[in-house]
Amino acid sequence: MVNLRPALATCAAIAALLAAAPAQAARCGGDFNTFVSSISAEAAQAGISQDVISQALGGVTPDPAVLAFDRRQRGTFNKTFEQYVSTRVGAGRIKTGKAMMLRHASLLSRIEQRFGVPPQILVAIWGLESDFGKGDMGKLPVFRVLATMAHDCRRTELFQGELLAALKIVDRGDLPLRDMIGAYAGELGQTQFLPSSYIKYGVDFDGNGHVDLRHSVPDVLASTANLLKTNGWKAGGSYEEGTPNFEAMREWNRALVYRKTIAYFADQLAGQ
Repeated sequence: MVNLRPALATCAAIAALLAAAPAQAARCGGDFNTFVSSISAEAAQAGISQDVISQALGGVTPDPAVLAFDRRQRGTFNKTFEQYVSTRVGAGRIKTGKAMMLRHASLLSRIEQRFGVPPQILVAIWGLESDFGKGDMGKLPVFRVLATMAHDCRRTELFQGELLAALKIVDRGDLPLRDMIGAYAGELGQTQFLPSSYIKYGVDFDGNGHVDLRHSVPDVLASTANLLKTNGWKAGGSYEEGTPNFEAMREWNRALVYRKTIAYFADQLAGQ
């Protein structure tokens, strides 16, 4: 979701993130290996298999670059809407988005029937997040990122929750460990879901028994629609600023400029 910049708490709500946090958080700061041992014990108590815990967290080390990036990103959306949209929604991306709407018309129609979210909104988010699955979905090991952020004391409970959710994704067979690669806050897949949102909103729309938000376009788009519907999206309603549907997109990203960019891009795709 929204290349989450942690200060914005995007591609899923703060409430969802906190809900995923462990009841008794491991102690942040101090020795990193001791912290990892503690969070590993919590994961085992939560029912995660020992094999998954060992493979994911064995030998994990902190990443100072992740913390440095996190501190730099707090002003990401300080641009005006005009400044921001000009860098994200150009003629080429609009053209590709319209082609994607045609290519996936049947799928998008089925998703709209079930969740009430129109194709142009889903394709706009998809395009902004990963250039329709062809762009950058992140290159960082998710478990190293989340362990680093969870060990940092500023938002330890939030990211401990994300770390446990990421372990659950592997444990239930949705993604193998090799595919747990993401961005600087642990976002995953073609529309950049945080692990807790992956667990909460993920939909197996292709019917293969797994929620695969890296490779399965049906799962990606249906899960994105499910997030919006669950957070108040009204079928057939406007999504312009000031409407309930625009507010529902706040669960995706709290930044006003980003939600306005989604709406603008969607209008271009719909020919409005």
